[in-house]
Amino acid sequence: MVRTAGADALRGLLQVAGLPGALLGQARLEGEDPVQPSSFHVGAAAQASIAAAALAAAEIHRQRGGPAQAVRVSMRHAAAEFRSERHLRLDGALPPDPWDAIAGLYRCGDGGAVRLHTNFPHHRAGMLRLLGEPPATREGVAAALRGWRALELEEAAAAAGLCAAALRGTVEWAAHPQAAALAGQPPLLLERIGAAPPTKLPPLATRPLTGLRVVEMTRIIAGPVAGRCLAAHGAEVLHIGAAHLPTIPALDMDTGRGKRRLLLDLRQPAEKAALEEHVRGADVFLQSYRPGALAARGVSPEALAALRPGLVCASLSAYGHLGPWAGRRGFDSLVQTATGFNQDEAEAAGTPDSPRPLPCQALDHASGYLLALGIQAALLRRAEEGGSWHVRVSLAATGQWLRGLGRVEGGLAAQDPGQEDIADLLEERDSPLGRVSAIRHAAEMERTPAGWG
Repeated sequence: MVRTAGADALRGLLQVAGLPGALLGQARLEGEDPVQPSSFHVGAAAQASIAAAALAAAEIHRQRGGPAQAVRVSMRHAAAEFRSERHLRLDGALPPDPWDAIAGLYRCGDGGAVRLHTNFPHHRAGMLRLLGEPPATREGVAAALRGWRALELEEAAAAAGLCAAALRGTVEWAAHPQAAALAGQPPLLLERIGAAPPTKLPPLATRPLTGLRVVEMTRIIAGPVAGRCLAAHGAEVLHIGAAHLPTIPALDMDTGRGKRRLLLDLRQPAEKAALEEHVRGADVFLQSYRPGALAARGVSPEALAALRPGLVCASLSAYGHLGPWAGRRGFDSLVQTATGFNQDEAEAAGTPDSPRPLPCQALDHASGYLLALGIQAALLRRAEEGGSWHVRVSLAATGQWLRGLGRVEGGLAAQDPGQEDIADLLEERDSPLGRVSAIRHAAEMERTPAGWG
């Protein structure tokens, strides 16, 4: 294989997951950065993470008795899939914009800046209370924030259970205790958390993950992308939500492809018992709630592994499971701001006073495919060694991995692809909500085509 940033990134991911290095020879990687306007290797990250998850599926299929197969991933297609929520159309129209009007970046009175995430109604209401109930407009919020220092607002928001991040540069983030907690950590952690005899993979089927059952409790992008990826390779995925918790319908449409859905309220004993019954029949439990939130209701990885020995649990966090920010709420946009990406992109553009985000929710999407990769690696380990397993991924560690891929000189001059530029990558299908047009999966499997029913 020709050495490219995508190939090097893929090699590293296979090593981290403990998968055979020979799988690299089955990958057919096409394209090079930049494929979106960024000074970071967003395209290589998309290509490598999607290819790694697909190669893990191919290896599961081979170990079930199927032949080895090539996996082709175009960087252009992979990068488009990293923006799948932007390309979704319902009956030919864009779904409602999920971004709240007051979400975004603001300057504070000390000259620093903060990014607010207010897309959930309770986060929006809480932020307005914290700021002294200013008018619920960008102008009103901006005026209120001029009375704050950026770092003080960040801490006050965290203490109130709200979502905000102060803008930092790379050097400033590197000096932060949370960065120290992440230093040297791989983008994917795989830990044995319980004893269980080996669990054979199901008999050979037409798709790699047919016969494997996933219980998913996730929201927004990263966790749901992981479940969508597993469903694309044939897993039976049951997404469990709750009627009393807010969600974003446009994201649910995009990431819910191939899944069944069930609403449960874990505050009700009978409904928690229903969840436990589903877990008893599952191979995988995938969750992306704030660290400790489900454990407080008795739904920790250890408790579930005791309930169902041999279970593979997968957990997503914003900033990792160690360090002073281990329990902090966060989203892709906030982690980008806190860890230096917004400032780095601005400086690469020659506009250091105008922070700019990555061209996609790269930390979210990459983390989703890393979760799917880790889950499949754990299923292979379970078949060989036995045990219950815990897969951990965090947005911040994913960002650290992306940063480690290096920079793209002149990358910000790349074209920003629009809907017409990716039209050949779309698929259409009928749904209960109408005719959905969406990005098809970027991993092209030689013998077991990926896709959603």
